[in-house]
Amino acid sequence: MYDTAIIGGGVCGAAIAMYLSKYEVRCALFEKENDIAMGTTKANSGIVHAGYDPEPGTLMSALNVRGCELTEELCTTFGVPYRKCGSMVVAFDQKDVEHISRLYERGIANGVRGMRLIDREELLAAEPNLNPEVRGALYAPSAGVVNPWRFCIAMSEAAAENGVEFYLNSEVTAIEKITGGFRITAGGKEYEAAYIINAAGIYADRIAAMVGENDFKITPSKGQYYLLDKNQAGLVNSVIFQCPTDRGKGVLVSPTADGNIIVGPNAEKDNLPDDTSTTREGLEFVAAEAAKTTSKINYRENIRSFSGLRANSDAKDFIIGESPVCRKFINVAGIKSPGLTSAAAIGEYIIDVLKDCGMFMTEKKGWRVPEPKIRFAELSPEEKADICKRNPKYGNVICRCNTITEGEIIDALNSRIPPRTLDGIKRRAGTGMGRCQGGFCGPKVHSIICEFYGVPAESVLLDREGSYIVCGKVGERE
Repeated sequence: MYDTAIIGGGVCGAAIAMYLSKYEVRCALFEKENDIAMGTTKANSGIVHAGYDPEPGTLMSALNVRGCELTEELCTTFGVPYRKCGSMVVAFDQKDVEHISRLYERGIANGVRGMRLIDREELLAAEPNLNPEVRGALYAPSAGVVNPWRFCIAMSEAAAENGVEFYLNSEVTAIEKITGGFRITAGGKEYEAAYIINAAGIYADRIAAMVGENDFKITPSKGQYYLLDKNQAGLVNSVIFQCPTDRGKGVLVSPTADGNIIVGPNAEKDNLPDDTSTTREGLEFVAAEAAKTTSKINYRENIRSFSGLRANSDAKDFIIGESPVCRKFINVAGIKSPGLTSAAAIGEYIIDVLKDCGMFMTEKKGWRVPEPKIRFAELSPEEKADICKRNPKYGNVICRCNTITEGEIIDALNSRIPPRTLDGIKRRAGTGMGRCQGGFCGPKVHSIICEFYGVPAESVLLDREGSYIVCGKVGERE
């Protein structure tokens, strides 16, 4: 029997697994997809929010501010792309000026440090490409941007390095209460655990219903984005928000941790949990809203349009704690924005929740930080020459857009949670993230995966189950 079972391999599940791996507990994580970071975690803005938006006194406010601090620390530890670029909430009229003043007061109450209200002149000096009609902004220097899936994978690999067992392709289909805990059916097999942590994202209400809890409902909300080429870097230098509304934080224009510019999202309610399509109408709305911030967005340099789903709930705050109807079943649900920012703090917080629920925990001695991955493009010429001499595979550049080598792809395949798909390699090594979006490197990555695993080309997927790349050789007939 496992001491703890985590359901969901997104950034919150990963953070919980990492913090649990620091204790002498037997822990398993179940993920329904063939890889971790496959849901909301891989398709969001990548913003590390400062913490002025949540209502003071809520879990959301406390975990946002703490998470902002922890995210920077962990990214430094794990070598995850992170930029502390600050954020601006821009005011365009007197109503907006009053709104950012209220956000400032809220941020002070939440413990956000370093915020300032700045005037039009200072704003345009920092961000000269903004709409000249701006009136001022709330500046929060503690905000930043992170590569969300690399953050999730780094925490997951740290958890795996320290004993957490990961079960992929293991959708949880039933939970039964038994003496001493639960029997979980996942991926067609049965497992037992004393405690369950429900971090299933947009499916969290369905998992909760398996133990008889129907106190909350998750309604997926879709947001669509543009991702601009790195040659547009400098369009903005910080995360630029418009004033938030009841529908969310609005359309933003922001640098990414990897050097691109991201524009979006919109907010589409009542979506199906597997609908991540983009639409002309949705993207046109994003472009129209973003034009209020700046007219200098060059959409001809868009290299990717995508959408992600938020796990909106019918509660105003995060839903974190023991189920009111089932002891030892802990929900981590309704983790909408600032969920990415709060994830590490949620992982830290769950340790106290488990202790309060009666779980005895002893800290582990000798917790290990995984060896950092080699990032060839970031090495000095001398370091590149040395590593190529030791392993010629690092001298074989596969992804020309981002200078990703065969050696880095092999490293990804040898990782603690090895990928088996092209997008799994992309999330770890960065292939396919450049201007060509895998047009040149994709076939080469495909071939490397086939050779590494000794499998036929037809068996290798792009991403999720069913996303086949090839079905046979040209000219072959049955």
